Amino acid sequence: MAKKKATSSDVAERAGVSQATVSMILNRKYNVSFSRDTVERVEQAARELGYELPGRRKHKGSRREKLIVVFCPTLTSPYYVLLLQGIEAVANEQGYGVFICNTQRDAGLEEKYLRMMQTMRPGGIIYTCNPHPDFQHQVEKIAKEIPLVIISNKEKTTTVDAINQDNTVVGRMMARHLLDLGHTDVAFITPPLTRRQWQRSKRVEGFVREFEKEGKKDHVIIKAADESNDRRIPRMDSEYAMGYELTMELLKEGKKFTAIAGQNDMMAIGAIDALREMHLHVPRDVSVIGCDNIFYSGIRRISLTTIDHFVALKGRDACDIVIRKIDMNDKFYLDERPASLYNIEYTPKLITRSTTGYAKVGRNMSEQQKNK
Repeated sequence: MAKKKATSSDVAERAGVSQATVSMILNRKYNVSFSRDTVERVEQAARELGYELPGRRKHKGSRREKLIVVFCPTLTSPYYVLLLQGIEAVANEQGYGVFICNTQRDAGLEEKYLRMMQTMRPGGIIYTCNPHPDFQHQVEKIAKEIPLVIISNKEKTTTVDAINQDNTVVGRMMARHLLDLGHTDVAFITPPLTRRQWQRSKRVEGFVREFEKEGKKDHVIIKAADESNDRRIPRMDSEYAMGYELTMELLKEGKKFTAIAGQNDMMAIGAIDALREMHLHVPRDVSVIGCDNIFYSGIRRISLTTIDHFVALKGRDACDIVIRKIDMNDKFYLDERPASLYNIEYTPKLITRSTTGYAKVGRNMSEQQKNK
């Protein structure tokens, strides 16, 4: 006759504690504290009875324990592709699988995926952007139970492990480069500046602030795409198209500017194509700067001046932190588990290429186009 499998009730009886205590200790509920003696008695009883500790990684190949979930707002942007490549490189090195939740910047989808985490119980979670403001508290709560890292803008993730980016610094660097080249009349083109995508506003804010230091705040044109763009399912060319269309609008309006800054590289590339279509030379007539230093930016024919903030490296570091936390959870118990909070930030770097040059003093865009 087969030996009866030990239950948590058997462990509780042998250790002289309640079944609830056994459950919390063996499932390592870190928000509940027990004495060292109680923990040792429960674990000793479990070992003697052959009861398998649910929190221990005895089966290294377990799908639940070897899975990292990544929340991503879109799979069409080269920026997020770079992040995912960094994440997957480290995950593969360490034997982890990666499950991508493409939220498409839809709050309903993000909420649905967050609910799934309760049943999936992955080894770790990475947010490649800031959580929707409505779910920030829920994400922080999950982070207390599952290793979780947010790749984000600063200020919003003080209680969660984070790879931070101060977008105001990035914006200021873009502005300073243009100011140093004599550009005092400029345009900044950007995707929708919404509450959900508040980090975009930070980059714009930093850009404007640098011009304000020079008494040129009123010389900055902010051109943002309509909010409806964020409600559509992104296409491969969504950001490029926004850059192209916003630049065309600026030209048709006859606004005065000698340089355009794009919220990201794809928008800047769209701006370059619009300018060239209207027979304006880059950078002789209009300089263009982007941000992210994606692969396309370095292609010789494009050669876009941009800000590098080490996107792929952020993905690698985020995954590395998650795996360290997973390993830490396996090695430490309750009051022995050290408290730690990772907060990494890189210093962005200006990459000067051939799309920016010294300002051309003179007429507005409509006048220049007439003379072409």
